Amino acid sequence: MSPSLARSAPSELNHWWSQLRFRLQNKKGWNEMLDETFLLHTKYMNDIPLFYASKHNSVGCIKKLLSSASTNIFERGALGETALHVAVMNDNLEAAVALMDGAPELINEPMTSELFQGVTPLHIAVVNQNTNLVYHLISRGGDVVTPRVTGLYFRKRIGGLMYYGEHILSFAACAGNEDIISMVIDAGASTRVQDYRGNTVLHVLVLQPNKMIACQAIDLIMARDLELDQSLPLDMVPNYRGLTPFKLAAKEGNTVAFQHLVNKRRVVQWSLGPLTSSLYDLTEIDSWADDLSVLELIVGSHQREARGILEVTPVRQLVSLKWNLYGKHYFRNVCTVRCTYFFFFLYLCARLLMLLYLLYIVIFTLCCVYRPLKDIPENYTQSDMDKTIRIQKALNESYVTYEDNLRLAGEVISILGAFAILLLEIPDILRVGAKRYFGQTALGGPFHVILISYACLVVLLCVFRACEVQGEAVVMAVCLVLGWCNVMFFARGFEMLGPYVIMIQKIIFGDLTKFMWLTVIVLIGFSTSLWMVYMTQDPDSIPAYRSFPITLFSQFELSVGLIDLPVEHTIITPPIVHVVHCAFSVVSYILLLNLLIAMMSDTHWRVAQERDELWRTQVVATTLMLERRLPRCLWPRLGVCGINYGLKERWYLRVEDRNDSMLQKMRRYIKVFSKEDEKEMEGLEKTDTIKGPSSGTLNLRPKNRGGLNRRTLTGWQMIRHSALGLELEQEEPEEDQDIKLV
Repeated sequence: MSPSLARSAPSELNHWWSQLRFRLQNKKGWNEMLDETFLLHTKYMNDIPLFYASKHNSVGCIKKLLSSASTNIFERGALGETALHVAVMNDNLEAAVALMDGAPELINEPMTSELFQGVTPLHIAVVNQNTNLVYHLISRGGDVVTPRVTGLYFRKRIGGLMYYGEHILSFAACAGNEDIISMVIDAGASTRVQDYRGNTVLHVLVLQPNKMIACQAIDLIMARDLELDQSLPLDMVPNYRGLTPFKLAAKEGNTVAFQHLVNKRRVVQWSLGPLTSSLYDLTEIDSWADDLSVLELIVGSHQREARGILEVTPVRQLVSLKWNLYGKHYFRNVCTVRCTYFFFFLYLCARLLMLLYLLYIVIFTLCCVYRPLKDIPENYTQSDMDKTIRIQKALNESYVTYEDNLRLAGEVISILGAFAILLLEIPDILRVGAKRYFGQTALGGPFHVILISYACLVVLLCVFRACEVQGEAVVMAVCLVLGWCNVMFFARGFEMLGPYVIMIQKIIFGDLTKFMWLTVIVLIGFSTSLWMVYMTQDPDSIPAYRSFPITLFSQFELSVGLIDLPVEHTIITPPIVHVVHCAFSVVSYILLLNLLIAMMSDTHWRVAQERDELWRTQVVATTLMLERRLPRCLWPRLGVCGINYGLKERWYLRVEDRNDSMLQKMRRYIKVFSKEDEKEMEGLEKTDTIKGPSSGTLNLRPKNRGGLNRRTLTGWQMIRHSALGLELEQEEPEEDQDIKLV
C-alpha cells in the first residue's frame, strides 16, 4: 500500500462505517431518509417556540423566551441545530444578534445529527454570503480554526450536490465572496487546512462547478498564503492520494482551473504585438520524473473532459514533441535522417520493438506449422467418422533431425518471448491496478488481456509438450489467433487506423456483447424446440440435427446466413418445424442482426465525433508506455533546466503563441458594444429632452441606465474572459444573453 493510501485509509474506513451504521439504524434508502429528516426539520421549526421566533426574525419574542426559566437554549431540531442555526439559515440578522447577546454559548455550537455533524452558525453564514452576520459572529468570538464539518450530507459522494470541504475557510472560498474570505483569514484561519481526504482549500475549489469564482478564490488564497512565506507553495501540497490541486484539475477535466494554474506558473519572456514567448513550467506535467504526472492522470481518467486538457498549452506541445521525436517510431517504419548517432540509435531501438514482435510471432507460427507429427500406426483404432491420418510424436521422437533442431531453436525463442511478455506486463498491472489496466481503452486494455493470455498459453503449450499431453493443437490454434490479433495494437500509432482500432474494441465489448447475449437466449430456445422434434428421427436422415450440440451450432450458422435452411423435403417433416424456422428467421436474422447493424452504426458515429481526442489519448498512452520501458539514457528529458538561466530548479518548455484571431475577436466585440452604447445613449438623451420641461425636473432614468451599464459590463467581461481563454458559466440575465450571439 502506498503512503498516500495508508494515510487516507483510516478516514475512508471511518466514513464507510458511518454510512453503514446510518443505513442500519434507519433501515431506509438515502433519499427517503433525507426527505423524512427535512420534513421533521420543518415540523420542529413550527413546534418549538424559540425556533419559530428565530425563523420569523421576532426579536421581542426571542428576548422574552430567553428570559424565561423554562426555555432550553440548547434544544435541538431534526438536524441537530440550535435556534442560532435557524436564525442564520434564514438570514435573520436581528434575531441572530439577539440570540448571540442572550445566549453567547450558541455561537460555536455545532449541529449534532449524522447528516449535518459539525456545522456551526459561522459555516452557514459564510456559505450564505451574509457579510454582516459573519462580522458579528467573528467579533463575538466565533471560532474559525477548530470547527470541522463531518456530516454525511457534506461528504464527497456520488450524486452529491455539495462538497465544500470541512473548514470554514473552504466554505468561504467555495462561496466566492472575497470580503468574507479575507475576514476569515484575518480572524486566524489557516490556508493550509486539509479535510478527511487530505484536500486543501485549493483542491476543494478545483472540484467546484462554478469555475470562474473558483479561479478568483484561488488567486486570493494563494496571495494570502504567500504572505506566510511557506517553504512549499500551497498549490504543491498533495492530498492523501498524492494529487496536488494542479493534478486534480487534470484528473477531473477542469480545463479552466488547469489553464489558470498553468498561466500562474509560466514566465513571459517577451511580447511583440500578437506574438508572445513564454516559458512554461513542466513540473507535474512531464512524466519523465513523476510517476503520477498530469499525462498519466489524463490517460487514466474516466472523465471525457480530461482529454480536452491535451489541447492546453504546454501539454499539447509537450505531447507533440515527445511523439514526433521518439514515440511514433515505436509503430511506424518511415526512416528519418537524424543529426546525431544518438537519436538514430534511439530511433532504431524504438522501431525495433515492433519489428521484434512481428519476427517473434512469425517464428512461433512456423513452429506451429512444422510441429512434430507422424503417420498413424497400423494398430490405431478409429471410428468410421474419424479421418485422422497423422498424430503427435512422442517427446523422444520430436527432436531427432536437423529440421527438428531448427524448430527447437524457434520453440525456445517462443518460450523466452512469452516469459519476457509476462515480465513486462505484470509490473504495469501491479503499478496501475488490474481493473484500470485491463478496462481502459486508452491504455490498450483488451490488447493487454490478449497478450497476457497468449503468453500464458505458450507456457502451457510447453508443459503439454514436455508431458506428452495430447491436444496441443487446440492450444496452438488459440495462441495463433491471439498472437496475430495483437498485431492490431501497433495500428494505434497511425492517425488513420487508430480510431478504427478503438471502434473495433467498443463494438466488440459493447454492441457485440449485448447482441451475443440476446442471440444465445434465442438460439437456446429455438434449438431446444427443434431438437424436441428431431430427437425422434433417424440421425442419418438429417445430419444437421443429429444431436443437440449440432442442432445448436446449425441454428447459429443459419442465424448469420452461413448455410441454407436445413430441411429435408424428401422425408415427412412435422408442420411445427416450418413454423419454428419462420419465427427464428424473423427474430434472429431480420430483427437481431439488423439491430446489431444499427447499434454498430451508432457506435461508429459516436467514435467519429471523438476520433481526434481518442487518438491523441492513445498517442499519450503509447508514448508513456515507451518512456517507461526504455532506459533513461535512451530517452532524454525534454525542455530546459531553469537553474542554468537563473530560474527555479525546474524544467521549462519555451512556447511561442500568436493571438491574431483573439485580437480581431476583441475588436469586433468592442465595435458592437460601442455602437449599442451610442444608440442607447442617443435614445436616452431624446427621451430626457422631451420629458424634462414638462415635469420641471431632470429625469435620470436610473433603471434603464442600470441595464445599460450591466450590459456593457457583461460585454467587457466577455472580452476579458475570452482573452484569458476562460468560460463564462454563471447564470446571466435574459437581457444579457443576446450579447453572446453577436
